[in-house]
Amino acid sequence: MSIAPFKLFSLQGKAKILHLNWLAFFISFVIWFNHAPLLMLIQQDLQISDADIEIILLLNVALAIPARVVTGLLVDRFGARISYSVLLAVCSLPCFMFAMADDFAELAWSRFLLGFIGASFVVGVRIIGDWFPSSQMGFAEGIYAGWGNFGSAAAAIALPGLALYLGEENGWRYAVAVTGCLALVFSLVYYRNVENLPPELAGLNVRHANSMEVASVQDLFLYMLSLLPLYASLSLLTWKLSTLPNTLLSTAWAAALHTGIWLLFFGHAHKLVGTNAARLSQPVPEIHQYRYKQVFILAVCYLMTFGSKLAVLSMLPMFFFNTFRDSQQIGMLDAGLLASSFVITNIIARPAGGWLSDRIGRRLSILLFTTGLALGYLLMAQISTDWPIALAVLVTLFCAVFMQAAEGAIFAFVPLIRRAITGEVAGIVGAYGNAGAIIFLIALTFLTPTSFFLVLGAGCLLSLGLIMWLEEPRNFMNQILPDGTIIKIELESE
Repeated sequence: MSIAPFKLFSLQGKAKILHLNWLAFFISFVIWFNHAPLLMLIQQDLQISDADIEIILLLNVALAIPARVVTGLLVDRFGARISYSVLLAVCSLPCFMFAMADDFAELAWSRFLLGFIGASFVVGVRIIGDWFPSSQMGFAEGIYAGWGNFGSAAAAIALPGLALYLGEENGWRYAVAVTGCLALVFSLVYYRNVENLPPELAGLNVRHANSMEVASVQDLFLYMLSLLPLYASLSLLTWKLSTLPNTLLSTAWAAALHTGIWLLFFGHAHKLVGTNAARLSQPVPEIHQYRYKQVFILAVCYLMTFGSKLAVLSMLPMFFFNTFRDSQQIGMLDAGLLASSFVITNIIARPAGGWLSDRIGRRLSILLFTTGLALGYLLMAQISTDWPIALAVLVTLFCAVFMQAAEGAIFAFVPLIRRAITGEVAGIVGAYGNAGAIIFLIALTFLTPTSFFLVLGAGCLLSLGLIMWLEEPRNFMNQILPDGTIIKIELESE
């Protein structure tokens, strides 16, 4: 099957789908991180403590873990058009709640609910996987994620100025509310302009697989095992919130949440067994087979890349300030600008990682980029007060480029594991990224920056052993026609 060329700057066909989806993801990240550049204004207005700020930062990523798993199941069932539109519209509501908050409790709970927007990434992964062939998918997924992730940087650049322009007293409220309006309006734009499948596949009677189907008993146990870190990270967050000086959770509430989290785990495991018991009692047809170890390995890799990125982003400005304030006389504003080098490369590095995976192979790309990331973290552990600032920034850029390229290569692989459950696979892998953020943010409270970077570097080195077990995805998909005929759709040009 001949593959149509990909014209990035076209507004037709699959290019239009890509642009609408990265814009949706960009807006999602704007409202997910609209609080970060306004925290000083919020703290002054509502008289909240530094400990309260720490709780808000943790709550902002908490709900994204279950949200990504749930959204992955929903997008496989209902399609991206409805899923993304509803997600943007619904998440504008806690955005408005945050803008109207009058005390810490209202801030905290609205921020917790806003974490659901972190699931938006999963939706775009699914629809781009359906619209793009594998020879172009890595680059397309990289553009989607890299340009969309830039929404957090855009929020940091635009919202403080907008808040000051709209009024010194309530400017931060108006700025946050503007982002909610943006999400609400774009949900309508998205719904009116997006189709779930390209024309050549739209006529097929696509059967989406039931949620959580696996191909072997071994994969069933591995799936249940892979859920443990997700629920454990939520339990870890509950513990942390109950032990902070200005606790949000009482001992009784914390105990209830721990119990609820693990009851949900056992319910999830029970549903897994119920879904798969009958189908695994006989051989699974080849058309429905896939290796769950692929999902698990990619999830661990994303935990080490995206998860560590969120943690490093939270500590890097203070790290630069504490390291160089005496030896180089830098202030907090300078430290923040230096730390921005860690994320600004995302707009190029992540698409480049996906593009290179299209050219040299998925597994090799992830292996190379993760090796570079490990080296980057080990180098960052060596940064000290006598380093030139330019060298410290250069090492930071080196680390960031390999990290974001690795993220691009990981999600160039995800849609090719099994297309009927791309949303679910992306949900599991993405949830591991958010679980990693919680784990590393909490670990950071017990470690020095040097030890923290060494731990991240060691974790990347350990993940290299898992990457060797990845298998290159196939370059075709099977499709069942309404009359029961099975056809093979090539995903590469001959």
